[in-house]
Amino acid sequence: MSSFAIRAGMVPVSQRVRAYFAPVNRATETPALFDPGKYGMFSLDSPPAPWIDLGWIDNFQRITLTPNEPLRAGTRGAAAAQYRGNLDARVEFDFREWGKLQMALAGGSEHMNVLASDPNAAAQPSGGTPLTAIAVLPGSTATEIVVGAGSVASFSVGDIVAVDADYQQQTGYVGSGISAAYVNNPNDVNQDPNYIRRVTFNIGRVAQITATALLLAQPLLGGAPATGVGVQKVVAFVDREGGAFFQEWSALFVAEEESGGRICFHYPRLSPATTVHPIRSTLPPIVHKEESIEIAKPIASLALHAAFMGLPHTDENDGQISVCYRSYFPSSMAGLY
Repeated sequence: MSSFAIRAGMVPVSQRVRAYFAPVNRATETPALFDPGKYGMFSLDSPPAPWIDLGWIDNFQRITLTPNEPLRAGTRGAAAAQYRGNLDARVEFDFREWGKLQMALAGGSEHMNVLASDPNAAAQPSGGTPLTAIAVLPGSTATEIVVGAGSVASFSVGDIVAVDADYQQQTGYVGSGISAAYVNNPNDVNQDPNYIRRVTFNIGRVAQITATALLLAQPLLGGAPATGVGVQKVVAFVDREGGAFFQEWSALFVAEEESGGRICFHYPRLSPATTVHPIRSTLPPIVHKEESIEIAKPIASLALHAAFMGLPHTDENDGQISVCYRSYFPSSMAGLY
């Protein structure tokens, strides 16, 4: 093989970056870990569990603000050694697709499911008093929600549903499978029995309806419903500027290999941050969560701009603290140096 061919394989070429996220266990602060030795060359359409495919992203930016500081000594104060200052790593990008998870990650705080409202309820910007939840019956799975023959008529094919427990005045993190919010005091959420379903990530779209059950197009992220949960129709999603809760997720970004190998960026823990990279939006400056991406004049798509701060993770192999892991999988027969 010629030297040119070997060196040509050392130039990674990629047109797109794909984003995958997995929930951090908030109770134990345990992140989801991407092991490049096990999963490095996975099919981009079939990520390994627990990673969730959130689609192709644009304007992917990794921003390192961690300073290298000199340790000075001697009469002239020359640099005798170096040390790293405060870790500060950011990542920013634009989600091209809109969905529950994309909106929650871009918004950064509690993300609300707008439950179908009681027609007589007072208006509220995040949804008023909803219609009563319907009990989920035993035998339900992550893709089949059994509600009984008398209740299936309350739903239609295409409906979005939230499946989770009644709020029972507990404090702490709430939400099946994924921590969706944190409750300090039951009075803060009006002791609302529907509150968990207002914020849960345990949602699905009804693809079929049988005599007794709702069949979902995708499995519930929280798995099979526990005993005693309820199901309610969701008509929209809403996020808010502000809120005390901070989303925290593990992230994996993969530069799709056109040639020259695959590159992966793994952040064990990401938390929302103020944007550092200027937003190149053609929309009015007041809009700072969406970016207008031109398709063909005068048509543009709205993308969700997301900015995160990397939180520290201790590598068990050597005890070092890091915020991001960059993996490179060389192409076949490429040079190694």
